[in-house]
Amino acid sequence: VDFLLRGNRRRSFSLANPPHDDELLELHVRQVPDGRFTGYIFEELKERALLRFEGPFGTFFLREDSPRPILMIGGGTGFAPIKSMLEHAFHHGIDRPIHFYWGVRARHDLYLADLPERWAREHASFRYTPVLSEPRAGDQWNGRTGFVHEAVIEDYPDLSGYDVYMSGPPPMIEAAKTAFAIHGLDPGHLYFDSFDFAVDPEDDPA
Repeated sequence: VDFLLRGNRRRSFSLANPPHDDELLELHVRQVPDGRFTGYIFEELKERALLRFEGPFGTFFLREDSPRPILMIGGGTGFAPIKSMLEHAFHHGIDRPIHFYWGVRARHDLYLADLPERWAREHASFRYTPVLSEPRAGDQWNGRTGFVHEAVIEDYPDLSGYDVYMSGPPPMIEAAKTAFAIHGLDPGHLYFDSFDFAVDPEDDPA
């Protein structure tokens, strides 16, 4: 959805709630340093405040008619649309193998870590792998480290038979697109949602 701001400015966010659970719209918002809109969200927004938005837009949704196993990669708050698609798949009993990789910097960035861990316990066809690129000394982390797309390639060196869904920051998306193509992924089976920062005419990020 796009939030409509003054001065013809817009801010885009991906929905985190599945289509069957749409009484409320769920968004995952990370505060951007000096961000005009995210600063307002975290520091000024009050209950019952009015916000204008349009949508939904985009083409990042689960292709239910495909028979291929699924790899999903989320970077940071790129977990939001992945969460929506996974909850949709579980609700409708889609039992294709799904492996979700969540790439973040440090352990505290796994802001809903209990949720995919619970899904992995409840659904035999679902696997979850968190990957930290910059674990902190106090994280006590024994899991995967490095770039999340490289962890995917280590586990799946031949991607020719998979559907791949990615959402997150543009550098992650671009690096993964290049690497996955080398490892056999058909571009027609790659779906992605790139979380670009909006920049206003006065070059103020949010």
